[in-house]
Parts: sequence; structure tokens; C-alpha cells
Amino acid sequence: MPHNYIEKILRARVYDVAIETPLDFAAALTARLGNTVLLKREDLQSVFSFKLRGAYNKMSLLDANAKAQGVIAASAGNHAQGVALAAKRLGIHALIVMPTTTPDIKINSVKALGAETVLFGDSYSEAYQKAHDLAKQNGRVFIHPYDDPDVIAGQGTVAMEILRQQTGSLDAIFVPVGGGGLIAGVAVYSKFVRPDIKIIGVEPDDADCLNRALQAGERVILEQVGLFADGVAVKQIGAEPFRLAQQYVDAVITVSTDEICAAIKDIFDDTRSIAEPAGALSVAGLKKYVERENITGQTLVAIDSGANINFDRLRYVAERAQVGEHREILLAVTIPEIPGSFHAFCGLLGGRSITEFNYRYYDPVTARVFVGLSSSGLAHDREAVIGLLLAQGFAVTDMTANELAKEHSRYMVGGHAPAGLNEVVYSIEFPERPGALLRFLTELGGRWNISLFHYRNHGAAFGRVLMGLQMPENGRAELIGCLEHLGFVYREETGNPAYRLFSGE
Repeated sequence: MPHNYIEKILRARVYDVAIETPLDFAAALTARLGNTVLLKREDLQSVFSFKLRGAYNKMSLLDANAKAQGVIAASAGNHAQGVALAAKRLGIHALIVMPTTTPDIKINSVKALGAETVLFGDSYSEAYQKAHDLAKQNGRVFIHPYDDPDVIAGQGTVAMEILRQQTGSLDAIFVPVGGGGLIAGVAVYSKFVRPDIKIIGVEPDDADCLNRALQAGERVILEQVGLFADGVAVKQIGAEPFRLAQQYVDAVITVSTDEICAAIKDIFDDTRSIAEPAGALSVAGLKKYVERENITGQTLVAIDSGANINFDRLRYVAERAQVGEHREILLAVTIPEIPGSFHAFCGLLGGRSITEFNYRYYDPVTARVFVGLSSSGLAHDREAVIGLLLAQGFAVTDMTANELAKEHSRYMVGGHAPAGLNEVVYSIEFPERPGALLRFLTELGGRWNISLFHYRNHGAAFGRVLMGLQMPENGRAELIGCLEHLGFVYREETGNPAYRLFSGE
């Protein structure tokens, strides 16, 4: 057993800045899931995240010379605030490198704690490299957000508190995973004190660096990561966290964006607090684990790791929560283009509520409608509705899991493209900063005509754009080269059924 880590955790100097957060009983989740659900409320820390534990423990152990030189970190949010607060308490000058896409609320929070900020690059990886370069130039100590034994020990105090607060039955602890510092600390301490407790990591399905590494038996670098849960959008698990996870983590569960949004709502219903997407990860994983394993009567802990969410993102969360809770079904349905057909279609649905109905005239024979329907939340309900419509001769395409449909099609009006347009369609992630769109259009240089464009701001660091361009088949390679040069994340959607049914030729 790693006695050195246990000693480090027991000696960790976190309580100069951190509080022992409560382990709250989640009454609504408990009743619904048939298991006792407890929430470890790290969102109640002064910086609304657990990150100050590891940052302060690391910095408190620096010698006088290192403290005099100052520290540096790279972060777009929670780690930055943890380092800034620790530096203020310890009298150390802190320099935080943040991506240019960082929202003002987070930049201002770091500045308010007395740290100096430098904005650089569009992503964390660019800010991270800049911070390393500055650390070498200025002799500052780099405070890593997760791949450091002293940071891991600081985060491990979360487990120390959980096991002190819940001395009775405890079957599993669900831990959000980004770079792995939190789960490494929680796992190593929990397995030493209570080896019977399962430690289960939870990751977004589009940023599952620990899951992929465990499958491969070695650390891997993800080509790209989803940015919705930006607090855990890490391309590679830390080396030391991975070493510990291989020994002490029992399983990893991945969850979708919709499932995270539903978990944010679950936490709100039980606590009247709003978790950030990364903060709600563990609840999403807990729910999925209960459903998958069909367990009842167990005691399960989920770590609510943070509440640093931009207010602008709440609209998006609310929109997606119903789908994530399996309480909304999204369908593309083809009905006859004759008077009374919509009435007949609604009559088939009985008393079921229609949550959304989008339609524009296109074809004199058939009409394609985008419809949202309320659902009971039971897995078989969607199949039953689709089966009913198919039995009555309607052509139905299930759009509930189609990201393009949920992100763009349901909000677009204007109908289909005219025949012979030669349109190709791509979804592209733009950095949310002034000039990003202009830079892209300049790079296009008038080579192709833009035939479709849809964008909605969700308060995140990156926005998603759906763009159609007129071009011959042999022009795609040139477009892809342009996107690669800009470094944008992109995906062709020309063959997506949501596009073909509602916007294509």
C-alpha cells in the first residue's frame, strides 16, 4: 500500500483555505434510484471548486527561495482560482496564463484574488505551453493542475472527509475525471482505509482520456476532446494519476452531454444549487451505473466538484436536460402534404404533449416535420411511439441522439436547398473570441460561396457553427486543408439525416 501517499494526505495543509464540505443526503435522487445517494459538496468551497486543496498543499510546501521567485500556472478556470487564492494566503506572487477564450467572469475572479493574468492562445494546451516557457524564463515554479504528488495528496483529503462523514455502509464513490488528480487522491486513500469501496471514475464520452488509457494499458493522447464539460476537457491523463488509477480505480463510466445536463438538473432539484458540467459528471455516472448494474439498496457517493458555470450556459443545459432524462423524444416524421394531416398525426399521439413542432412547405406531396414529444422517461417509451407511427404508415427517423439535429436543425428555418446547389456541409467549432469568424472567412478568401450558416452562443469557450458551402466534389480537399491550417475542429455533415431531411437538396 502507498504509505507515503497516506502520510501526505494526512499531513496535507488544506484547511488554511479549504472547508470540510458537507456530505448531503440527496432525497429526490435517493427516492428515484432506490439507492441512498450522498453528494460531497465541493461546490461550496470559497472558489466553488475542490481545486484549491491541491494548489494550496503544493504551494505551502515550497521553500522560501521558490516562494520568493513566485509561481505560475495555466488554467481557464478552477485551478487558476485555486492557485490565486493559495498565493494570496501565502504571500506569493502568482502569474496565471489563461486562453484568450476564457470568459471575463473567470478572468476577473482570478484578478480579484490578486494574481496577474496573461491571455494566450485559443486552448488550454497553448496556454499550458506558454506557461512552461515563462516558467523557464522567470524561474517561477509551475503548479501543475493534476500531475504532481503534492497536488494529488491535497485532493485526497476529499476522500478522508467522506470516510469520516460516512462511517456506515458505503458501496461506491463516483469521481469526475479530467487530468486525474482528484480520482488518484480519492482512490489511493479510500482503498487504504476501506478496500471494499468501489472507486468509479466518470468522464464525458467525448473526453475519456482515462477510459482510453486503461483500455490500451498505457496513456494515450486524444486527437480532440469535447468542450461542454470544459473543466475536464483533457487530452491525456496525467502520468502519476494514471499509475495510481491502474492500481486503485475499479471502473470508468462515460456519459453524454445530455446526461450531464440532466444531472445538473438533478443536483438543482435536490440542493437548489447549480453545478458546472464537470461538477455534475459524477451524478450522471452514478445514475448510469445504477441503471446498467440494476442495483438497489446501496449507499453511493457522488462528488459535486464545482459550480463555476457561466449564466449564459443555463439555457443550453435546460434545453438538453429533458433529452438526457429520457423525457423528450425528437423525431423526423414524413406526413402527407394535405389538409388535416397534422390533425390526424396529433390524434395518433393521444394525450402526449408536443414539446416542439418545426415545419416549412417544400414538397406538394409529402411534408417533413421535426417534432418533439414528451416521454415518461422509461426506456421502452420511445420505441413504442416510433412503432405506433410506423404502423400507421408514417416514415420516421429518430433524432433523439442526433447531435446536429439537437444543436442546429431544430432552430433553423428556411427549408431545403434548391436542386443543383452542390452544397457540402460541415460543423465547425469556433473559438469564442473577437475576430475568429473574420479570420475564417479571410482564410476562405472567396473561393466558395457560403450557402448555409447557423450559430448559437452557449456561453462556452467554443461555439458550434453549421456551415454549407457550394463547391464541386474535388474542392473538399482544399477546404479541409483550410480548416486544418486554422486548427478548427470540424466534421462533415452532408450525409447526416438531420441535414438531408430538413435542409439538403
